[in-house]
This record gives sequence, C-alpha cells and structure tokens, in this order.
Amino acid sequence: MEKKNTQNKKAKKKTRGIFKPLKFFTDDRFKLVLGLFFIVFALFLTLAFISYFFTWKIDQSFEWSGIFSSSDIKVENWSGKTGAYFAFLFLNKWFGIVSFLFPFLLIIIGFRLLNLKLLPVWKTIKVTIFSVILISVCLGFLFGDTGGYLGSGLGGSHGFLLSEWLNAFIGKTGTGFLLLVAVIAFVLFSFRKSLDWIRKPTPAKEDEINWDPFHTEKDKPVSIINLEEDDESDEDLMFETKEIKKEKEESEDVELTIEQQTGNDILTNGELKEKLLEDYDPTLDLSSFKFPPVSLLDDHSAENSIVSKEELISNKNRIVETLGNYKIQIDKIKATIGPTVTLYEIVPAPGIRISKIKNLEDDIALSLSALGIRIIAPIPGRGTIGIEVPNRKPEIVSMKSMITSKKFQESDYELAIAIGKTISNETYVLDLTRMPHLLIAGATGQGKSVGLNVLITSLLYKKHPSEIKFILIDPKKVELTLYSKLERHYLAKIPGIEDAIITDIQDITNTLNSLSIEMDQRYDLLKMGHVRNIKEYNEIFKNRKLNPEKGHRFLPYIIMIIDEFADLIVTAGKGVENPLARLAQLARAVGIHLVIATQRPSINIITGTIKANFPVRIAYRVISMMDSRTILDSPGANQLVGRGDMLISPGSDLIRVQCAFVSTTEIEKITEFIGSQRGYPSAFMLPEYSDETGGDMGDIDLQKRDPFFEEAAHIVVLHQQGSTSLIQRKLSIGYNRAGRIIDQLEAAGIVGPFEGSKARHVLIPDEYSLEQYLSKIDREETPL
Repeated sequence: MEKKNTQNKKAKKKTRGIFKPLKFFTDDRFKLVLGLFFIVFALFLTLAFISYFFTWKIDQSFEWSGIFSSSDIKVENWSGKTGAYFAFLFLNKWFGIVSFLFPFLLIIIGFRLLNLKLLPVWKTIKVTIFSVILISVCLGFLFGDTGGYLGSGLGGSHGFLLSEWLNAFIGKTGTGFLLLVAVIAFVLFSFRKSLDWIRKPTPAKEDEINWDPFHTEKDKPVSIINLEEDDESDEDLMFETKEIKKEKEESEDVELTIEQQTGNDILTNGELKEKLLEDYDPTLDLSSFKFPPVSLLDDHSAENSIVSKEELISNKNRIVETLGNYKIQIDKIKATIGPTVTLYEIVPAPGIRISKIKNLEDDIALSLSALGIRIIAPIPGRGTIGIEVPNRKPEIVSMKSMITSKKFQESDYELAIAIGKTISNETYVLDLTRMPHLLIAGATGQGKSVGLNVLITSLLYKKHPSEIKFILIDPKKVELTLYSKLERHYLAKIPGIEDAIITDIQDITNTLNSLSIEMDQRYDLLKMGHVRNIKEYNEIFKNRKLNPEKGHRFLPYIIMIIDEFADLIVTAGKGVENPLARLAQLARAVGIHLVIATQRPSINIITGTIKANFPVRIAYRVISMMDSRTILDSPGANQLVGRGDMLISPGSDLIRVQCAFVSTTEIEKITEFIGSQRGYPSAFMLPEYSDETGGDMGDIDLQKRDPFFEEAAHIVVLHQQGSTSLIQRKLSIGYNRAGRIIDQLEAAGIVGPFEGSKARHVLIPDEYSLEQYLSKIDREETPL
C-alpha cells in the first residue's frame, strides 16, 4: 500500500512538472508585464504612424532589405528604423490610414491584462479586424491610387488592389452596391442597438434609456440590469440596462360569461333530431352561469414600492467587495429584478472554483445585512452563478394581475393555476393535470393557506361548475369555510353528511374511501369506452359516441384539497394514508387530483410513499435545512424570506416564485357572486360508502336472501371481482342494497372478507362451480 502511495506521489510530481511552464503564463505578474508591453508598443506604433506623414520621402529613399544591417543608414522617423518599417508596411503596403485602429486595439488588450476593462476584448478584436478590411476597400474604391506618401491611396495597397479586382469583376456600379450592403450588414451585426436606432431616429435621452428601468406604470417594460462587456459606466463593474417586454399585466375588467342559445321549450321531431346530432354540452345544465368578473379582485400595485438604482448598485458593490476579499474576481454581473428578490448573475474569472463562491453564502448575507440570501451554483442552462438577494420592500403580487395576465388567459392547460411571479416578473402558470398531485409544506404563517386560495381562485376563473368539483377537507375547521357558499356549484361530498366542507375525522376517512370507489367506477367507464384517460373519454362522450343508458356519464375533474395533512396522519393514521396512497398512485388518469398541505414537514408525516406519488412540491419558508430536504430533497426552503416566497420543484430544478395574494375579502366577494346564481339541486354526490369491517357474519340469515342474490353471484364470479360498485352498476340498484348483497355473498362463502378499498377476493372459480355451490346451499337450507 505504501509503495502504491509513493508511486502516486511521484506521478503527481511528474505531472506538476510537465505543466509548470504553463503556470507562468497565468501568473498575474506575467499579465502585468505583457499588458504594459502592449500599451507601450501601441504608443510606439502611433508615434511611428504620425511621424510617417512628415518623414516618408526621406525614409522611402532607402532599400528596406538592407536598412537594418547597415548602421550608416539614418531614418527620420521618430520611432527609428523599426517604426519607419512598421509605418511603411501598415500605411503603404497594407491598409492605409485605417491602420491607426491597430494601436487602439493593442491599448484595449493591454488595459484588459491590467484588469482595467475599457471595452470587451474579443468583440473589439472582431470589430476592428472587419473594420480595417472593409474601410480599406471602401477608401480604395472611393479615392483610388492617390500616390504620394500612402502609395496606392488612402486604403493602402490592400484596399486599392481589392477594389480594382472587384471593379474588373462586377463593375464600379456593382462594387459600389456591394460595399454599401457590406457596410450596412457590418453595422447591424456589430452594434446591437443599430436596428432600433434606424427604426426610431429620435431616441430618448441616454439617462432615460440606461437608468430608468423602474417604472410605476404596468404597461412599461421590466428591466434586467446587465453587466455586458460593451457597457459604459464609471463603476468598477459596469451596469447596462436591457429592457424586456413584460407581459401585459391587466386588461379592462371584463366579465367572463358563457352564453348559450335556447330555443322553444317544445321541439318538433326535426328539431329534436337535429338537437341529438349536436355535441353534448355539459354546461347547458347551468347555461346562465356567469364567471366572476375581475373587478371583484383588488389591485395592489399602488402599495408596491420600486427597487431603486441606489439599492441595486449598493448590493452589487457589496457582493463584488465580499468576493474580492477572498480573491474572487468577477468578469460580468447582471441583475434581474423580481417582486421579492433580485437575482444577481455573476460570471467569475477563469480558474475560480464554484464551491469557493457557494461557501461564502453567510459572508455575503452578512455584508448585505439581509436574510434569505440563496446562491445557485451554477444556474442550470446559463453557465452563471446566481445570488438571490431579497428586496428591501417586497412587492405584493395581486391575484388580479395573475387572472388578467396574457399567459393565464391564453393558457391551454386543462387545469391552469396562476400561482405567482418568478424572479423575472413572469406569471408562473402550472397545469394540475400534468403534476398530477401537489404537496405544499411550510412553517406556520408563511403563506400555505393563501397559496391554496390562489389555486382555488385560478380554477374558479377558468372552469365551469360542470367541469370541475372540489372536495375540501379542513381539519382545522376555519381555513376553507369561506367556500361553503359554492356547495351547489363546485363542491362534492359523500351522502349523509351535512356540511360540504369536511372536518370530522370519520367523515374524512369515509370520503377518501368513497373517492376510491369513484375512481374504480371511472376506470370501469374508461375500459368500456376503450380510452386511456378522462380527456379522451369526455371527448367521445361529448361526440355522443357513448350511451348514457349503459352507465356512461360526463366526468368532471375532482380536486381534493387537504389543508392540514399532519392532523389527519396523527389522528387517523393508516386509515387515511392507505386510501390516499392508492388514490395518488392510480387516480391521475380518471381526473382525480390531490393537493395536500402541511406545516409539519417531518419524515413521519411526509412519508416515502407520499413523496413518491407527489413529484411536484411547493415549499414555503421552513425553520431548518432538514425540513427543506424532507420536502424538496435539497436545501433552500430554509433560506426563503416568508410572506409567500416559495420554491417550486416541478422536476429536477427549483424555481423561486412569489405567490400571488388574494385576501379574505376578495374570496368572500367571489363566493358570494357565484353562490347567488342558480346552481345544481345539491352538491356533487360521491358514491355511498359503508364502513365494512368484515365482522361477524353470523347475524345474516341466508334464508332471507335478496332477490338479486343469485344474479349478483353470477356477476362477481363472471368478472372475478367482489365489488359493491360493480353490483350497484350492473343491477342498477342503490349502494346500500348492493352492500347488503355483498355481505350475503360473503356469508355464503362466495366472496372473501373486506380488504379496505380493494375489491373482495372471489372464492368460486367459474359459473359451473357456482351453480353446483348454489344448489348445495339450497339443499342445506330446505327444511325436512
């Protein structure tokens, strides 16, 4: 082992020896010397070029081939023989007077090596080279061979000879047009704002363009402050304002309505036939229903403050200073202003390790005197490092701005949820059908209940009551009671309970099991319709390709929302977790989606089974990093600032979003508006569920069997499924009666005992065996 370590050390030393010469070129002292050389050489060339205009006659009287070998030859150029020779090459033989750009380029490179950035190096090199070539040809074309000190003209020999070749090839007119197009193309591609300048010949004042990114009017652009390489500023690290268009936040208060044309109450045979050929419209049951207008929502823009230029520059300087204290140099920095935090994207100098910056999270927070500093190293897909710094005065994201946003209005998502705004001030819209379930966690008072209200409000503004139903479970009994007015429009419940907002533990358990029955029934309908999901099923049902007399019906989406999941787990335990896990695993395809929220994100509450079936999670601020890892499988939620600041995990990435705000008053207005309209006779009824525990079957008298007993026995044996809902559907009877028949089948030994939400096991293999078994039962019960 020691021998192997010795060999490894020797190999490492040998490797270091190979690359030791390369280290010299990255040394700061080498860069300093090289930068000074470039600057001095640029001044030397400039002096030589200027001197050439006064001394060219004498200097060109000598033969250049022997000028350096003979000490008797004296030149008049102020930079000596070397200067005279370079001036002759650049000004006479090569590019003419445009050669003065080369010393300028050397100065830019020299100062950059001294860590003083005047202009972006690589862009300047490219622009300079193309400028020299193009201008030289243009001067050669315009002025030709003027002779004298410039030999072949102002464009030098290069410009003159190339322009002469073009004249011979395409003529002077063609050459002129070609050079004009080349100049325009060069300007457009070299200077980004040239196209805007051409389109708008009267630009705004420079200070209005560069430092007025903070508009109070909503239709103005939002700014990204960008440290580009071609910026101009007196700061050490220079800001430039790039403007991006912000999506139109709000429109006029427009009341969304669904209008249906109604005819006479009595239809003729022809009208009836035509009516039957039309697609089924589920909204006709409530054809007069009106969606709530956006005027019911409040606009909080007047309460919002503006992130000032001084705050941005102060934060930028402190970040740069803190990193500089640890010898971390920055090449570029860009600030993107969000509603709650500002994202500073930095590009470190080559050779800086990302982990070194990541470890300075606390130091940067200390220097900025701010909580909630989060470092993203690196930002996926950008190649930069992000530092999220909370704004001094966070912005309130109103629900009105979410609903009226173009992104939400034009969204084609089945269940669109406008949850809030990202760091770049873009409306963030989720599709619940693609999640397909949502887990929300965070400490008390951090915005979970508001987030649930935002989710419900988004769907109320998008979906007709016939298209979506909510099951609202509120163990705390105070958070979701405002929605009780929606019972006859949007809510679902099990038969036998009075309140549509479910708060009792036993009612909650029964509702979960009832929802499992509804899921099984829906899967049976999908199987009969030969489709794979609810969207395909509803589509063919609307096209009248499914017969309602055979049990087919339009299936609304069902959203079950649990406000405090931890209370249920502590109180009901497996009675809640098992049916919930089954729903999470299977319910997606049939349009049943779960949203659960908890303020206790511990591993005994958010178990592995729950996490495995809730891939999309939202984390509000939590107390510890362990809680953040429990929710998101990564830290970060412990560094949020609260008040709706959240991280969304739609996949492998984390997206920081400021949750929209909807007040209790706004919810009351919306529920009052909807509740005052004509609704359905009652809430949407889920299948009836009886708490079967598989107890003593001795009380069941098989001599008093139900008339449907034998027919039900044949059904369960034929399908090999001991399901109450199957008997209910096939025999068109009530759920309670079907449940009693199942009990009788169990007492007769045809089906097995109750197994929770699963179908009972069928004990008879085929119908022939069933006939023999039923005959045996009849013989045993026939009195002598």
